[in-house]
Amino acid sequence: MPRTGAVSCQTTAEAIQLAIGLLTASLDSAELQAWAVRALPTEDPAALGDLLAGLHIVSQLLLHQLHEATGRSPAATLQALAIIAETSRDTPSGG
Repeated sequence: MPRTGAVSCQTTAEAIQLAIGLLTASLDSAELQAWAVRALPTEDPAALGDLLAGLHIVSQLLLHQLHEATGRSPAATLQALAIIAETSRDTPSGG
């Protein structure tokens, strides 16, 4: 069933808020990150889809801000992040 405009905007805002919470939780504490992961809507495919959409929007906004601040293209930033993720895969977390 398609969502109406008001419901869709509210759902998008909630998805973005949850995405930001998940992204920033690991900056605060391991306990907060664990809580945020437990808050994931794994039993509701639509809610999980909303969360993924929120993460996408947040990542696009961050890439845009990084581009404006550094002049580095979003593709170059994503490539650098992929390299960091790959090289740190076997490195224990400092948290």
